[in-house]
Amino acid sequence: MRSRIPKTLGKRVGWCLLTAFLIGASPPVMGDDEVPTLEEAEAFLATAEARLLELVIELSRNQWVQANFITEDTDILAARAYDRMIGEAMQFAKGATRFDGLDLPYDVARKLKLLKVGLTLPAPSDAAQRSELTQIAAGLESAYGRGKYCPQDGECQDLGALSRTMASSRNPDELLEAWVGWRTIAPPMREDYRRFAELGNKGASELGFRDLGALWRSQYDMDPDAFRAELDRLWGQVRPLYESLHCYVRGELNDFYTADVVPPSGSLPAHVLGNMWAQTWSNIYDIVAPPWGDSGFDLSELLQARKVDAREMVRYGESFFTSLGFEPLPDTFWERSLFTKPADREVVCHASAWDIDQVDDLRIKMCIEINAEDFSTVHHELGHSFYQRAYSHLPFLYRESANDGFHEGVGDTVALSVTPEYLVQIGLLDEAPDESADLGVLLRMALDKVAFLPFGLVVDQWRWKVFSGEVDADEYNAAWWALRQKYQGITPPVERSEKDFDPGAKYHVPANTPYTRYFLAHILQFQFQRALCNAAGYEGPLHRCSIYGNPEAGKKLIDMLEMGSSRPWPDALEAVTGQREMDATAILDYFAPLKTWLDERNAGRQCGW
Repeated sequence: MRSRIPKTLGKRVGWCLLTAFLIGASPPVMGDDEVPTLEEAEAFLATAEARLLELVIELSRNQWVQANFITEDTDILAARAYDRMIGEAMQFAKGATRFDGLDLPYDVARKLKLLKVGLTLPAPSDAAQRSELTQIAAGLESAYGRGKYCPQDGECQDLGALSRTMASSRNPDELLEAWVGWRTIAPPMREDYRRFAELGNKGASELGFRDLGALWRSQYDMDPDAFRAELDRLWGQVRPLYESLHCYVRGELNDFYTADVVPPSGSLPAHVLGNMWAQTWSNIYDIVAPPWGDSGFDLSELLQARKVDAREMVRYGESFFTSLGFEPLPDTFWERSLFTKPADREVVCHASAWDIDQVDDLRIKMCIEINAEDFSTVHHELGHSFYQRAYSHLPFLYRESANDGFHEGVGDTVALSVTPEYLVQIGLLDEAPDESADLGVLLRMALDKVAFLPFGLVVDQWRWKVFSGEVDADEYNAAWWALRQKYQGITPPVERSEKDFDPGAKYHVPANTPYTRYFLAHILQFQFQRALCNAAGYEGPLHRCSIYGNPEAGKKLIDMLEMGSSRPWPDALEAVTGQREMDATAILDYFAPLKTWLDERNAGRQCGW
């Protein structure tokens, strides 16, 4: 991932801040009775940017090795680099508060603000507690990366194998075993996570925030409580569409499995939706597909029939961006990225994009499968890579997206252009299906994009409650499932208790990666797409638009990416869309034909949960 602060070990690192005591170059020291000056603020920032760049590069290299060679030694090396990074970053963040209240030029004021709110994991000043926190962070992610389900009478299975079962099996007993099996990796994380949250909160309080969640929400150029209200507003715009999809899918699954597995009303059981976390449902398209709305092709089959390999998958993604006017990726990208899972060692397979030197040492790390899902994921990850390079000319503290939802949304915007017409253009499909097949395409897309929306809120809603103390350590699992019931209308397929730690079975929790960015990305990508299609002069249904090969759309996108985080996100949003407010109506526009059809199909059904 690529945020201002390494969310934990093994993520994309943009300008990464963290916490602890100063270990290298110290920021200027001033007495409490001295009035700071503009010159001192500028000198402080020059020191901070130069030193943090050095530390980010060092940390990036250590994290890359740790994620690609999971051993106790690489965990230790990465944790030490992490400790150095967060120590100095925290000290710079504290130092930035010295200039609060001064009337400063825009760039100086903005950089000081970014120093203060750019931390995802602030550690306490106490050296022992800081070291403890960094070791816990490294250990949690490694525990996830090494996780396997080992049944008593069979071979151990990793997440990849279990996910394939979740995606392809239609045997509810097999699905249940895979679902429960993966969650056996998480209970040992529970106590470490409790301590992790305690120490992270202590670090946040030292920066003047009431808890770690408040710090995270302060990164969005608005008041933390106002940002929470903004999420509620956006969810309110899209909830009716999600409820229609939920109602339809529940009815079809009830017909397929009978009421013993899926009830005709109420919540959906989490194990029958084709995904380990029920966050996307596209793998059950074959069960819920409309009889007269087939998409006319299967992209996974097309890729496999043409014997496309992992590297070619990435070449397709690169060619999309170059068709818009971006420069090709550097040779080092192809030499240093990880595209397939090695047979001889454990790696963190979760897809991620890396900016090792903050200039052009760009890489992705994926265990690519030759299927439609990973074809889109490749486009998503390359969106990070091209974004990273677009702002690499800016001062260090601006080498980040306008907000983290922008970084996630850019690649997904491009993936929206993976339409049948695009597949024809690149030679994967001989002929685009007739418009009569659009319903199937839209439903498959909704099972991915619309189904994800409430899950995109749940992960951080849970963490924010944990960080604030609203949820105690003895309520972790109950609170998790209460939120999933509230937002998603999903329940566990078997009884769960506080002996379990089901949030830990989702990568972003042990990896301390903020998750609201993905919800925002799902809003922004459709808003971006609508605006870019307008820029391209497209006049058809939004869901059939591809900006592939359009330089006008490409220029708008490039202009926004090159802004980095130098301006508040409404400025960046306005550069592409002409709007200064995030707007979910583009999703409603995109799926309008499907919503009409879903509501017709749901007539007589008891919707809601």
